[in-house]
Amino acid sequence: MRHSDERPQQAATPARDPDRMAVWSLLYLGFLFVNWEQAPLSRWLAPTLVTLALFVAGYLYALRHVRGHRLLWFANLFALLGYVLLPYNVSANTYLIYAAALVPLSGLAVPRALGWIFASIALLGLESMWLGWPLRFQLMVMAITVILATAVYAANYFERERNMRQAELKLSNDEVRRLGGLAERERISRDLHDLLGHTLSLIAIKSELAARLLDRDPIAARRELADVERVARDALGQVRQAVSGIRAAGLGAELAAARLLLESADVRLDYQLGDVALPAPVETVLALVVREAVTNIQRHARASHAHIVLEQHDDEARLLIEDDGRGGVIEPGNGLAGMRERLAACGGRLEIDSVRAAGTRLRISVPLSPASNGAARGDLLPGGAAHA
Repeated sequence: MRHSDERPQQAATPARDPDRMAVWSLLYLGFLFVNWEQAPLSRWLAPTLVTLALFVAGYLYALRHVRGHRLLWFANLFALLGYVLLPYNVSANTYLIYAAALVPLSGLAVPRALGWIFASIALLGLESMWLGWPLRFQLMVMAITVILATAVYAANYFERERNMRQAELKLSNDEVRRLGGLAERERISRDLHDLLGHTLSLIAIKSELAARLLDRDPIAARRELADVERVARDALGQVRQAVSGIRAAGLGAELAAARLLLESADVRLDYQLGDVALPAPVETVLALVVREAVTNIQRHARASHAHIVLEQHDDEARLLIEDDGRGGVIEPGNGLAGMRERLAACGGRLEIDSVRAAGTRLRISVPLSPASNGAARGDLLPGGAAHA
């Protein structure tokens, strides 16, 4: 399970936060102060500090304020700093490696991005030749630069692609929910039109007939009014049944969307909905809990299988959500805190069992009685039995 709400130990490192990871990567600037040539300090320290100050200022600004193609300008700036520093410091290629890290984030197409990287490294090689470096040393510096620049480019490229796929997947699932809700509203509109149109017409006719018979034949008039009452009660029952279908579809639709979401992450989801009469506020809370838990599984659990079961025990609905992922949920966060707040509002509770490398299990219990859960009184709705 996720682990934004209950974060495993390995997720608590700064590397999990992209901004922190970028700041921590500044530690690699320490290579600028490795004096490979044993050159006098007065020769290389001042130019290194000047370029370092410019680099850190540009890097932090780009990190917070620059997105898209504008990042390529900062990559060019960092490469230029490397060329300027190279006559004084042989570790100036460090700036080119940072520049290569920005290129995939600019959105530049792969062929052009790789062309930019290799062209900038080639310029570095030409400058080292012009400076008269020994060939062996030139080749070593070039090889190190190519390997590291390509590695950081590939890492950032695949990270960007993964983030884009996740964003597209979220939009896709939001669209599934929207279309599902639209289809459900259209179905309800048709059902209520067919149901109420006939019933209200019948009530109007019988009421009019009863009014006419009231003076001439009171007994017949009472029969017609009794029919009106019966038809009205029947209509009320049919409306409740139709509305129960709407509300039951809330949790069912959420589970259908959950299956699509987890399948995209190669996680198999099985779920069982017992014959549980869910008040509408309770079903809404359980649907939101399922959404949060499934999102956590998809993003963080590294699971291959998830299982969801809804059952009724006495006057209580119990929801079990479990996965076979890495487990290790140890600290509360915003996600699970939000779950607990929603459940507490209707008298429910949440229990977590998460053993490292043995998956995570959430047990949710919610009272079904409005008096117990504090929810506004409404129709109790059959959730219907479903199994996937």
